[in-house]
Amino acid sequence: MTSTHLSARKLGAELLKEIEELSGENLMACYQCGTCSAGCPLAFAMEMLPHQIVRLLQFGQVDRVMTCNSFWLCAACLTCASRCPKGVDLARVMEALRTVVIRSGKAPMQAFPPPVELMTEVPQLGTVGALRKLSG
Repeated sequence: MTSTHLSARKLGAELLKEIEELSGENLMACYQCGTCSAGCPLAFAMEMLPHQIVRLLQFGQVDRVMTCNSFWLCAACLTCASRCPKGVDLARVMEALRTVVIRSGKAPMQAFPPPVELMTEVPQLGTVGALRKLSG
């Protein structure tokens, strides 16, 4: 293996450790049953399904996960966590992925002040849930 591959592998391992620390989840507990993806209400819009994201993370392919937009779509509805036979809370993993990207300064979106109309018409829980994706 070249030194470039070794440094990429080391970087991937460090990012994986950071994701596990931020989420508090053990990604190796997942045995790829696919229940999380089957129950996800936004799976139809994701380029990479939740169980596929976990699998790539298990293999240390963090860079492939970080370039997809699927974890930005997670609504944190906890359907995946409630159905997971191993108790893996994927919503926390998705939030950790968003946090890592935001902290790196490479987030695909920028925060802006929400319009007043939005703040008065959208339920507070919906607004907070949407804005949490922008927090680092």
